[in-house]
Amino acid sequence: MQPIQPQDVQSALDERIGKEQYLHLETTNGAYANHNNDAVLTVNAYIRNGKVRYTTGKIMGDGPYRVGLKIDLGWIYAEGLTHWEIDSEGRLLMAGHDAEGRLALALQLSSAPFDV
Repeated sequence: MQPIQPQDVQSALDERIGKEQYLHLETTNGAYANHNNDAVLTVNAYIRNGKVRYTTGKIMGDGPYRVGLKIDLGWIYAEGLTHWEIDSEGRLLMAGHDAEGRLALALQLSSAPFDV
């Protein structure tokens, strides 16, 4: 993955407008959150292969970045994104890494389901 270039991510989001996409969205502070400090609450949110069709996709901020996807009944947001790529299968993969390089956030879009 490479550091986010907002104009490139925006182009990739625009290419997917109106097309059915499979969504993977995950936030985590992982086991490392309370591994060293029991006072830190471990949190995680996860959805894989949720079907979405968005009418607007926007990347905002100065980094870390926020991506919003406007769907019929509201919005999907991911905030804290730092890296991205389009993989060999054409999937748009975005991630947010903390200062130590650990994954904190993943937002991925694909025209085919992700492996379970």
